[in-house]
Amino acid sequence: MSEKVIKESQPRVHYDCTKCLAFCCSIYERVAVTKRDITRLGKHFGVSAAEAKRRYTTDRDGERVLKRVKDVVFEETCAFLDQKTRGCTIYHGRPEVCRSYPGRSRCAYYDVLRFERTQQDDENVVPQVKIIFREDEAEA
Repeated sequence: MSEKVIKESQPRVHYDCTKCLAFCCSIYERVAVTKRDITRLGKHFGVSAAEAKRRYTTDRDGERVLKRVKDVVFEETCAFLDQKTRGCTIYHGRPEVCRSYPGRSRCAYYDVLRFERTQQDDENVVPQVKIIFREDEAEA
């Protein structure tokens, strides 16, 4: 009997966003957006790109980013995260960086969440992670 070879066009995904607390939406200080992202947001909401830029983004240190709000789990989160369901409210209009995340078959934050919940034997444990962007003092 010959051995079966199973080929997949997509790598197997090792995470389930519906079982996560939206680390990717919450732990980064900023979600950068491009002109194309702003145009997509405008189309999603039925407003001009200029209006979308004004309503949904802000300038942070010279970079255009999505607005943030206080969060019930983490310190802050993307303004478009539904804090009850932890799902994206603009899924079809979301920026490219969100569309391509995590860019591989595993999500490191989901792995940390599952690991800590298993280690603590508690499905309610939330490991606190925060990504901070700063200039390296050696480069400054």
